[in-house]
Amino acid sequence: MPLVLVLVTAGIYLVGTWRWRLRRGRAWDPWRTAGWVAGTVVIALALSPLTDSPTARAHMVQHLLLGMLAPIGLVMGAPVTLLLGVLRPDAARVLTAVLRTRAFHLLSHPVTAAVLNVGGMFVLYLTPLYALSTESTTVHHLVHAHFLIAGYLFAWAIAGPDPAPRRPGMATRVVVLVLAGAAHAYLAKVLYARAGELPPGTEYAVSDMQAGAQWMYYGGDVVDILLATALFATWLKRRSRSREAVGVGSSRVGTPRT
Repeated sequence: MPLVLVLVTAGIYLVGTWRWRLRRGRAWDPWRTAGWVAGTVVIALALSPLTDSPTARAHMVQHLLLGMLAPIGLVMGAPVTLLLGVLRPDAARVLTAVLRTRAFHLLSHPVTAAVLNVGGMFVLYLTPLYALSTESTTVHHLVHAHFLIAGYLFAWAIAGPDPAPRRPGMATRVVVLVLAGAAHAYLAKVLYARAGELPPGTEYAVSDMQAGAQWMYYGGDVVDILLATALFATWLKRRSRSREAVGVGSSRVGTPRT
């Protein structure tokens, strides 16, 4: 069932790109489409039998794919921008109003997103919740959903190309990204040092848990670098557009009337 939802989501996005072309008279950015499709492929891989095994190592790979890597691709797909471009004007105004609410601003703030994302990992691995997720299919799916949603929210808050009223400046996002990466690395070290004890209620072999912690540590570093790259790429693109807009405005002001 989760894989079906992934395919449906990818299909809806592709239909959206087709409607964008019809409404705007120009093609949707193919790099955005590639990002979204890549994100859905990563989700499908995370939910496939290749990674869905009972070992600690496999779970950590799932955590990296679902909670960290896939969200970057999905966010770079700019789905909110696409949605605003294909909705009817009245529906687009409603969505814009939601994006401007105080509640959404609080939820999408980098600090809040980091707490939900990294803080959720601390709760999962340092409490009996992880053991419960291995025994209950419902809890297992809910944990996966949290990984994906919290990871998406964090990636969107840090590097999202979509419009976000009152989004914090570059310095704030860089600091939050660095601190979140440090907290993630610290959790990996704790799990490595206390392999055999953590997560509570599990009976993983020490070597298996240590291997999983290493995946969390080094894999997390790689994904953080990718997210930082996405952040700077988005920032540079916005600066370039701002300069072009200023240049066009200046040329119009300086053009004499005939």
